[in-house]
Amino acid sequence: MVRIDGSFGEGGGQILRSSLTLSLVTGTPFAIEKIRAHREKPGLLRQHLTAVLAAAEVGGATVDGAVLGSTSLRFTPGKVRGGEYRFAVGTAGSGTLVFQTVLPALLLAGAPSHVTIEGGTHNHAAPPYHFLARTFLPLVERMGAQCTLQFDKYGFYPAGGGRFTACITPVPRLTPIVLGERSEITTRRIVAVVANLARHIAQREVDTAGGMLNWSHDTHVIESTRESIGPGNVVMIEIATHDVTEMFTAFGQLGVSAEKVATTAAKEAREYLASRASAAEHLTDQLLLPMALAGGGEFTALKLNMHARTNMDVIARFLPVRFEAIEHDGYVHVKVTKE
Repeated sequence: MVRIDGSFGEGGGQILRSSLTLSLVTGTPFAIEKIRAHREKPGLLRQHLTAVLAAAEVGGATVDGAVLGSTSLRFTPGKVRGGEYRFAVGTAGSGTLVFQTVLPALLLAGAPSHVTIEGGTHNHAAPPYHFLARTFLPLVERMGAQCTLQFDKYGFYPAGGGRFTACITPVPRLTPIVLGERSEITTRRIVAVVANLARHIAQREVDTAGGMLNWSHDTHVIESTRESIGPGNVVMIEIATHDVTEMFTAFGQLGVSAEKVATTAAKEAREYLASRASAAEHLTDQLLLPMALAGGGEFTALKLNMHARTNMDVIARFLPVRFEAIEHDGYVHVKVTKE
């Protein structure tokens, strides 16, 4: 039984989600206390509870404490089973985080899976669907994973109601990959999406971001959609090389100008472009767990934030791996090795 203090380090929901994933993959039970203890609303919110229930269903687990607001949980996994699954967050809570919780276990299950996720697809402080499809999954597929995504409709805060599906074919194991210094850029795009909102909002966003990055108009893409229960807006800046496609996002909010939204994403993209790293801040955090499951790997990172360092600590409690982070001029070299 692994015992975890949910308030240590970054203290957020990822401590719980990583623990669930690793428990399913290793068959190791865990108990966690003080879940999100220092957050404005401590304990399990709807998206965290959905992740717990999804992990329990996929892994035939026994769970104590799986109720809204709970600050403690005991999770004892059984056998992971492939099959047909549908997980609905029920709010605008992130469906992508729920999916990432169960994906590694289903990749290593004994049978294929078809998973439908309903809830938020494009949320602040969570990887948007397009990050999964264009940035995260292509790298996991290079490790040997087989997963096909299909996007159905957008789910923005606060209405939610988005949906996507995944077809997962199990593989015997994941294999290590190496991402060195960022190679030559092959593609640049600024994508602004408006759902049930005026098109001029997206136009102002691509114009602002394009001006800040000094990118030509042929890199600008505007998508206007009615395939969303409520209104929503997201700006996504893509920077692709032969090895990785990085993405920088910002979300529209009431009272925040389109120009300010675009500026947020463009500043992050400029910081990345000024470095030689392959992975920016959020991808760095996302790569740690699949690389640990592969038993090794290395990559160049823009920075290691507290989120990533906390994730390293959780992973090392379940798997015999070691993380090394060596500072270089312009990036951090992260290496994962077996203990």
